[in-house]
Amino acid sequence: MKRFLIAIAMAAMAALQAMAAGGLRLSILGDSYSTFEGWVRPDTNLVWYSAPADARRTDVERVEQTWWHQVLGRLGWRLEANNSYSGSTICNTGYRGEDCSHESFVARMGNLGSPDVIIVFGATNDSWAGSPLGEFKYEGIEPADLYSFRPAMAYMLARLKELYPGARLWFVLNDGLKPEVGRSATAICARYGVPVITLKGISKKSGHPDIEGMRQIADQVCAALE
Repeated sequence: MKRFLIAIAMAAMAALQAMAAGGLRLSILGDSYSTFEGWVRPDTNLVWYSAPADARRTDVERVEQTWWHQVLGRLGWRLEANNSYSGSTICNTGYRGEDCSHESFVARMGNLGSPDVIIVFGATNDSWAGSPLGEFKYEGIEPADLYSFRPAMAYMLARLKELYPGARLWFVLNDGLKPEVGRSATAICARYGVPVITLKGISKKSGHPDIEGMRQIADQVCAALE
């Protein structure tokens, strides 16, 4: 317990130092909605957004148009790490029931640097891919459980709190998802005391936010963070 309290105090001090040096350090754990070519870590992650924009997909063609870059600018924060991967699910079951244990959220969550704030923007692909929901499980989670959404979500939040004890953690929930996915994500976040930013009315093209949608996401995220 003493070591844990010392770690919290050190993290708080680091956050104050970051503010004095030019804003809090934000890390993002996400999927295609948070990608932009040349701005993800590691650079082998698949991206959806790039310059020039693919008109068949989106009109977003500059990194400054992404939701997270707008959030950084408005709040005066700086990017620590953007570990987003297009098409990734939180759990290890992806599209067509394929094993995605290399690129899932639970596989990537240990590579976020040293953030003061973490925004997890996920569950979209778990919903779209029809990944197994599984049971609500918070203790004794086994590797096999991580192939289902509910236990993987719980494991991810618990592990993020262990890995980054001084960071403030938020979860962004997309609109238009299967009700059972949205309800499950909200319930699991409540269990771990993680605030949920539930998006509403986001403008999209090919299922992804366009320029207007990115602005709407930034508005709603900033309203919650402020």
